[in-house]
Amino acid sequence: MGHQIDTLAEAAEAAAMPRCHEVHATPGMPCIEEAAKSLPQTPVNLKSPAQWAYERLILYIRNFEKTLDEAHEVAMGFAGSDAGTIRIEGMGYFDPDIVTFYGQDQMGMRTQLVQHVSQLSVMLRALPKVVDEAPPTRIGFRLAQDLEQG
Repeated sequence: MGHQIDTLAEAAEAAAMPRCHEVHATPGMPCIEEAAKSLPQTPVNLKSPAQWAYERLILYIRNFEKTLDEAHEVAMGFAGSDAGTIRIEGMGYFDPDIVTFYGQDQMGMRTQLVQHVSQLSVMLRALPKVVDEAPPTRIGFRLAQDLEQG
């Protein structure tokens, strides 16, 4: 009753599409499930690990930025590393398996981190924006805009 039978092609397509799920203690928090609907509908198995990691990181950054006030910007810490925190100013990937992060470290020094996707483990952090008068930089918007155009 109410059960739909998929064709083999529909079942294979559904299995290849990304799936995600989140639950938050605070109602109304932005969930990655909603953001994932904006991903290009290319089956996962047709993307390199680098492209797939890059696209999902964009979603997580955009979602995180939605929780920030005007006094904060997103930064990224790297677990298991003494690289510290990088204020995110850019991000990219190099097929098949490299993800790059561009920005500034805590001392304001220009920083680029090149990381293999198998080592990817990041923590998004809210840092006070650098210039009090300027609006906070929202890199997630620019990254998502590029993803939508690409």
